[in-house]
Amino acid sequence: MLRAALFGPESGSFYPGTPQTGSPVNTNIFRYKTQTRTPMPSLSPFGSDDSIPARSYYSPLKSPRNLPRSPHKVLDAPALQDDFYLNLVDWSSHNVLAVGLGNCVYLWNACSSKVTKLCDLGLDDTVCSVGWAQQGTHLAIGTNQGKVQIWDASRCKNIRTMQGHRMRAGALAWTSSLLSSGSRDKSILQRDIRANDDFIGKLTGHKSEVCGLKWSHDNRELASGGNDNRLFVWNQHKTQPLLKYSEHTAAVKAIAWSPHLHGLLASGGGTADRCIRFWNTTTNSQLGCVDTGSQVSGL
Repeated sequence: MLRAALFGPESGSFYPGTPQTGSPVNTNIFRYKTQTRTPMPSLSPFGSDDSIPARSYYSPLKSPRNLPRSPHKVLDAPALQDDFYLNLVDWSSHNVLAVGLGNCVYLWNACSSKVTKLCDLGLDDTVCSVGWAQQGTHLAIGTNQGKVQIWDASRCKNIRTMQGHRMRAGALAWTSSLLSSGSRDKSILQRDIRANDDFIGKLTGHKSEVCGLKWSHDNRELASGGNDNRLFVWNQHKTQPLLKYSEHTAAVKAIAWSPHLHGLLASGGGTADRCIRFWNTTTNSQLGCVDTGSQVSGL
């Protein structure tokens, strides 16, 4: 039943939204290295399962699929920092990939393969995190100096720079108008981009760097993971965590909420842990644990 709760129908189509302006791009950025010609298989992760009762609103069950052993595309990404705790890649709802490379951010449109250089932070700062707003038009960038910048991707324009963190901002998460940023200073700042203040709330509880952040799909709960091996669940109206989980034995960076079942949360641990754990935040219980054999850097 956990498997049925975790996965639903295939995702819908993406729509292009690549900005048309920006600085000239090094031709080596995101250059294709290999490309298979095999059509992409179905995205359904499981085939038929007789243990799952048939219901009229379920999608038709499909036969098991063959998982590809080679990537669909490989893109060159020079200057991509080798740091487990940073979040340097994010997809937009318009099918545009944002990547932080050193002190620059580049955008790659998956539909047109067009590459745009969004920004250059200069020699004094580097990119530590990127995160698209839900509408797919604005991108947040967290920097090594602890700043959070908001960029209008369609115009390649910085519309706001916010302070507040004393150390690098390596994790970002959006709701419709609220942006959360996590830092090596152990804090999470809540930022309302409609307000004049740089932040409207501060969440403290982690004992080490905050390296994972994810809002639930109903925008009611924020999950945070830290280098203290802790997973917290917060309510946007309170400054103390509602739930605390300490079962992981390494940093918790990978976090994902189910879009189909309220309160279903997955988290992944680092090298010393290697596990993906599933939680029911409604009943405050652990549903299961899978040892992946390797650190989990994303979900």
